[in-house]
Parts: sequence; C-alpha cells; structure tokens
Amino acid sequence: MKIKRILLAATAAFATLSGLAAGNDVKVIAHRGYWTAPGSAQNSIDALAKAAKAGCYGSEFDVWMTSDSVLVVNHDGWINGYNVQVTPSEIICAQKLENGETVPTLEQYFQEAQKYPNLRLICEMKFPDSKYQEVKLAQKMCELAKKYNVEDRIDYITFSRDGMYSIKKFAHPGAEIYYLTGDFIPEQLKYMGAGGADYGIWIFQKHPEWIKQIQDLGMKVNVWTVDDEAGMKWCIDHGVDFITTNQPERFMELQKTYKPASK
Repeated sequence: MKIKRILLAATAAFATLSGLAAGNDVKVIAHRGYWTAPGSAQNSIDALAKAAKAGCYGSEFDVWMTSDSVLVVNHDGWINGYNVQVTPSEIICAQKLENGETVPTLEQYFQEAQKYPNLRLICEMKFPDSKYQEVKLAQKMCELAKKYNVEDRIDYITFSRDGMYSIKKFAHPGAEIYYLTGDFIPEQLKYMGAGGADYGIWIFQKHPEWIKQIQDLGMKVNVWTVDDEAGMKWCIDHGVDFITTNQPERFMELQKTYKPASK
C-alpha cells in the first residue's frame, strides 16, 4: 500500500509539472489596464487599480509626450480632436476619459502604481514624430520609473527598433524590453538584445515554432491581444509566458479548469 501511495503521489506531481510545462501557468496582462471592468476606462488610473485588485500579473499602458515634454498615458495619438504631441499638457490633461477621469500624466500613473507593489508595469512607448523626440521620450520614461521607484518591476514594449535601443540606453541594468512589430525571427531578437517577442497572436499562429525557439534562447513570449476562448486555449496549449487581454478575469477563470492539450 505504501508503494502504491508513493506511485500515486509521483503520478500527480508529474501531471502537475506537465500542466505547467504545457503552459497552464501563463501570466495575464491587462491590456490598457482592466478597462473593461465596470466604471473603468482605457489607460485610466482606475483601470490600473482594477488590474491589481483582480490579481493580474501586469497592467499594460501607453505613453506619449506632449508639446511641452510632459509624459501622458493614453492609447491614441489624438484625444477629443487634439493631437497629443503638438498640444500642451494643460489641454491634454484636461480631457475626459469615458469614466469621467482626466488623461493622467505618467507621474500620476506611477504614483498610483506605488500602491500595488506586486503588479508588473508594462510600459509601451508610442510613436514620436522624430528620432530626437523618441530618444527624449525614452529618457524621460526611464527617469520617472527611477524617480517613483518602480524601475525594478517595469517592462518596456515598443513597435520601434530604434526606440528599443533608446530605452535600453536609459533603462536600469537588466530591464526587459520587448519588441512588438513581429517582423524579426527569434535569432534577430536575441541579437538585438530584446527580452523577448511581444507579437500579435496571428503571427505566432503562423509561426508556432518561434515560441519554443524564443524560449530556448532565454527570452520570453507574450501574445496580444487575446480575448476569445479559442485564442486563450491556443496560448495555454503552446506554453507562452504571458497573454495580454482585455478580459483578464475571464482568462484567469479559464486557466483554473482548462486542461492543456497534449503535444
């Protein structure tokens, strides 16, 4: 009987480890914060707070620089008819979000983030109008992360290869910078010094072999933006490291009961 119990315990442990290896410990990142929760809005302070309270691994947000060099958190380059990059922060930060909040500065965002030390901050640098502005934006982002003592729990993401190099220049040693565009193979990402690939799900579905290749090179895989159950299951089955979604609680509930497909 004792041998039987040992064998059963070993079988259970192997099943658990197999589930983890198959991707059933995928970490969830709330896209633009948990903005789909009631009373929230994209890239709002409330969306950040709700991502933390829901138990998300991380919260993603987007950063632009206004004409007077203030960093603000907003997804689009325009808001309520104003072009963020050519408009003073006084005007941009007075604009209302869908939940009644105003557009937050990055400083306000980091101040709120200090309340949630277990939440990873996924900072996307958007598209400056010039290379000079791109470098300046990268520098100011990294300086604020240090000022508000969040640099040890912030990851940077960008669609720009040059932007990635700019962030790397100013970020703290060891900072992870993920590339979003999807036009580089794993070996190129490694050569660039990326922390990993942060590609749309359709790219990985076209090249599923990249997932293991990236991980074997010591990098991580994040997939965006996955809201449907089929896509969520695909990500679990393929063992990605992170999933970015507008439905974080839906994914976390699915992950509790879903059994990864055997490979």
